[in-house]
Amino acid sequence: MNIQWFPGHMLETKNQLKSAIARVDALLEVVDARLPLSSSNPFLERIATGKNRIKILNKADIADPEATQAWLEYFNRDMKLPAAAICGTCLQDASRALQSMVSMVDRNKARKTKIMVVGIPNTGKSTILNTLAGRKVAKTGNVPAVTRHQQRTSLKDNIDIYDTPGILWPVIEPRQRGLALAASGAISDTAVDYHEIAHFAAQLLIERYPACLVERYPFLKPFPGEPQALIESVGKARGCLKKGGYVDFQKASQLIIRDLRSGRLGRISFETPKDINIDYDTDQ
Repeated sequence: MNIQWFPGHMLETKNQLKSAIARVDALLEVVDARLPLSSSNPFLERIATGKNRIKILNKADIADPEATQAWLEYFNRDMKLPAAAICGTCLQDASRALQSMVSMVDRNKARKTKIMVVGIPNTGKSTILNTLAGRKVAKTGNVPAVTRHQQRTSLKDNIDIYDTPGILWPVIEPRQRGLALAASGAISDTAVDYHEIAHFAAQLLIERYPACLVERYPFLKPFPGEPQALIESVGKARGCLKKGGYVDFQKASQLIIRDLRSGRLGRISFETPKDINIDYDTDQ
């Protein structure tokens, strides 16, 4: 599945971002801790060369802690890119990440230190900014592409921080990256098929997090061995039915995806460093 979802404002933002990055001292790149690789924008890699940068694995509170630690080691040790895992609503976490970034900058305290927050939609950039500011200075939401224009906020210690709209790339591939992004909520639901995404998520959960499934859905007896059976079992138990008692797979799929995105299914990661260059295609 190659997802194509590139609203007009994203194209405009891409062009603006090139010139804006040249005017700041450092970049806070925010990715989703559940899928740090898939939520990293390859476009940023090309335009951020030579710029001070730290990768922030946000939403670490709902990600698999073992997978998150493996990603931190991968970025810090293997990629030589400073990385930190945080919960964006925790002031201590957000402040620690900011100070790590500021410490990399050769500061002239007579002028503002300019930090730009970048990343794809729905990774929590605006939430982190609001936490640092101690008030709501940026719009947040549980749907992608809430921020539409660059916003500047002045923080203590002579720091200006810029929040930018999240941008994706025109065609998202390979297949597993598009599926993981869709399951996490980074892509608008109008661009994806819930049943297909739930099939991908169900396969992942069956293979890697069966205990989380049983805890959330104790009615799974016997335990389903394949995605369609899992979706059907959840649909029957949760009343996602059509006339005649048939399972409404669309509604059942939506329910599973909502549970996954919210963290109600537990601390789950969609990928680990071991998945790099491996196609975990759900059709196989």
